[in-house]
Amino acid sequence: MSIIHVLDESTINKIAAGEVVERPASVVKELVENSIDAGSNKVEVEIMAGGTSFMRVTDNGRGMSTEDAKLAILRHATSKIQEVSDLNTINTLGFRGEALPTIASVSRFSLMTRQRDSEFGTLVEIKGGKVEDLREAGCNIGTTIKVEDLFFNTPARKKFMKTPVTEGSKINDFIIKLALSNPEISFKFINNNKLVLSTPGNGSQYDVIQSIYGAKVSEELLGVEFEDIDIKITGFLTKPSMIRSSRTWQTFIVNGRIISSRSIGKAIDNAYHSLLPKSGYPLAVLKIEVPQNTIDVNVHPQKSEMKFEDEGRIFKAVYKSVLDAIRPAGQSLDFVAAPVANPERHYTIEPMHFAVPHQTAVTAYNPLVPPSPIVRENTVSFSQAQAILNASLPKSEDLSQDNRQGESLSVSAKMPEIMESAGHAATDLPQIIYEGTLTPMGQVDNCYIVAQDPKGLYIVDQHAAHERILYDRFAALADKIPSQQLLVHLLLDFDDKECTLILDNQELFQSLGFDMDASGPEQMRLKEIPSDIPVGEAEAIIREILESLQNMHNLTAQEIRHACLATTACRAAIKAGDTLNIRQMQIILDELTNTTLPYTCPHGRPTIIKFGAAELAKMFKRT
Repeated sequence: MSIIHVLDESTINKIAAGEVVERPASVVKELVENSIDAGSNKVEVEIMAGGTSFMRVTDNGRGMSTEDAKLAILRHATSKIQEVSDLNTINTLGFRGEALPTIASVSRFSLMTRQRDSEFGTLVEIKGGKVEDLREAGCNIGTTIKVEDLFFNTPARKKFMKTPVTEGSKINDFIIKLALSNPEISFKFINNNKLVLSTPGNGSQYDVIQSIYGAKVSEELLGVEFEDIDIKITGFLTKPSMIRSSRTWQTFIVNGRIISSRSIGKAIDNAYHSLLPKSGYPLAVLKIEVPQNTIDVNVHPQKSEMKFEDEGRIFKAVYKSVLDAIRPAGQSLDFVAAPVANPERHYTIEPMHFAVPHQTAVTAYNPLVPPSPIVRENTVSFSQAQAILNASLPKSEDLSQDNRQGESLSVSAKMPEIMESAGHAATDLPQIIYEGTLTPMGQVDNCYIVAQDPKGLYIVDQHAAHERILYDRFAALADKIPSQQLLVHLLLDFDDKECTLILDNQELFQSLGFDMDASGPEQMRLKEIPSDIPVGEAEAIIREILESLQNMHNLTAQEIRHACLATTACRAAIKAGDTLNIRQMQIILDELTNTTLPYTCPHGRPTIIKFGAAELAKMFKRT
């Protein structure tokens, strides 16, 4: 008796179902992609119990004739290709003819379809792969497919499905990606009789993102535009202030097909390097267009991966497009400030006092050198401060007159008059009118700069902001950071391993502005240091760089340079606790505006946070 035998059609279909239908989300993927290929501009997906008991996909596409409906339920029947050479130029989302019959082989399946010029449609009902009914029926133009009791006849597969909540979440994630890749199609997703997603279908990817993720995310979007000879990249990214802990909200679309790609994900990570904490990913919706003959879409059964003819070129194109989007040099700080999410409200009643700063004459300030404390405070009572302000601020008619003359009436410009009313000499405070994007108002805990503009209130981490300023300045110096010679050389003691590491990386240290040579056993002579750092910080910076070098493994020269520059910038920057005057605060704000990556410090901490009018209204219970 022969051991080898040919399988029957039912068994073949169920095996094929294992390839095509892994879970309810696989069914939705196949059916919705068919709807898109049919030219639909409205697609509605409804599920119950995570899709395990009920799924329905309805579209307004071209529909099928009765003859085509009969053929569509046969294995290897397709409208997408005719011969093997068509596989090289396939530009539809799917072509596998086994999709519908294999879905029907493991469920209770019904299909209703009608073409625009037909008076009646066609109804096909299948149970476990067996056609039970095929007849004319009245229905709308387009196609509606209903799948019930998935895997009812293959209990082994059914028991491996996750909970309805998990399966429903998988379907939700997939529909989101389909909506992002097809902004011209209106998608609706109904889960357990609840509308959970609805997109406008107006062709705007921005509006789709807003409808899915909300206004908070859409306000933090950066546009991506890149075009080369035969590569075009468009889409959106979020600022580094808006991140999540996984890549699930990153969507890559190549020639209309949603794919997963480690290479594209890595290119985004590299572009955001130093802007994010160690665990965090920005939203990314990237639409990439390449010649169809330079990709292979058949390297994965579900076509979720793609092979590129020149993967390195795609990587470089994505990297450059993302880098250009997140480098808003010259943008206002309002654009880069991180929004305050869900601000907590804590109310306490305390005695009220106003601190009116007395400021000495403003001297020349080098933002690279930590300033000496030059501000002292004189506390006055609430009633005294109120009287001072009432006496010094101009009346409304004076305001309008000054505005006609184009003069600034910022608090800093009127500060001399306030101080004079308080009994201080106005000559101690020169009248300064700043033209920066934000107006500084003071410090909190000698750590945070408080500033304002007509759009809101801003809090700037002075150390993180100055760290970003210095890092960008150092990084721009490709050859060598300018150094200053020390009149008195410093003799620094190191162990043998550290001395060897210094000598092996002498060129690196020189590029960072440190010039050292051996002066004896386990001792180095420091002759030059970067001109932008205090002498007292030099040894600590060198030791931190050495510690980084000892802990690094198989890093590129660029990554080593970044780590060393970040360390140097961190040590050289002004610290929490350093007192700044208004002029120094303004310089920090203006310098931060002109950096290439003002969102965060080189270690990924935010530099600036914004309280917009809406957040302030919530905090004061005005909404």
